[in-house]
Amino acid sequence: MADVLTKEQRHKNMKHIRGKDTKIEVILRRALWEKGYRYRKNYKKLAGSPDIVLTKYKIVIFCDGEFFHGKDWEVLKQKLEKSNNSAFWIRKISRNRERDDQINKKLLSEGWTVIRFWGNDIKKHTDECVKVIEETIFDLQIKS
Repeated sequence: MADVLTKEQRHKNMKHIRGKDTKIEVILRRALWEKGYRYRKNYKKLAGSPDIVLTKYKIVIFCDGEFFHGKDWEVLKQKLEKSNNSAFWIRKISRNRERDDQINKKLLSEGWTVIRFWGNDIKKHTDECVKVIEETIFDLQIKS
């Protein structure tokens, strides 16, 4: 049986969720730093305050948590429909997904390259994430 948390326990857990300097962001930033890439973090001058910005290459990187950004949304949505406070969570995550799309479009229209990684991909395949970033840099340098 799944663990059932009291309202107070759930509140305590939710209170500790960070908006910046999350574990996944730190893992990816550390890997980029070790490779010699310099970046800005939570860059407020751009829409969505991207988690990592490589200003030199006009690349923005978002590190998205699977739950709050709705990975495999149709599957997650079905699970949420059976959970407590389902209307709240479905509305919240749907809005997050819409906002992610709007931010992507705005940044793309301003000439930025947008890369989004899922948290588990960063944790389990950090090297592959860095490789995606390096290939993007390489492609952008060839175009210019």
